[in-house]
Amino acid sequence: MIRSYEANDHEQVMEIWLFSNLQVHNFIPAKYWKDNFTEVSRIMEIASVYVWEEEGHILGFVGSMETLVMGLFVDEKARGRGIGKALLDYLKTKQQELTLAAYEKNPRAVHFYMREGFKVQSEQVDSGTNEKEILLMWKADAM
Repeated sequence: MIRSYEANDHEQVMEIWLFSNLQVHNFIPAKYWKDNFTEVSRIMEIASVYVWEEEGHILGFVGSMETLVMGLFVDEKARGRGIGKALLDYLKTKQQELTLAAYEKNPRAVHFYMREGFKVQSEQVDSGTNEKEILLMWKADAM
């Protein structure tokens, strides 16, 4: 079930965030993710975050600040079950448009977002990682 993030979700959410980034973005040194853990942890407290919970376990989450999707993560053991799509669809009910950046070296994510109606807007280099990002946008009226 999808619900709003609560303070007691923090440990599970941050564990999913760190493990997923280390695994999916293995082209970025692990030190980068570990060094940003505290900052992301702080942002969780001010962002709009929705979690997918089953039997008391968080299996995925999506976070945004207004129309900017900060991240969408699903626990490795729960991937391929439609949780990411459901979380993204839920977020789409809250906004008329969404934007996000996905690393070019993560083609699975780029294809996922394009399949879900996002369009490529531009490309840039992420100053923190020096990796190329694809900027994507979804608009409710474009569907």
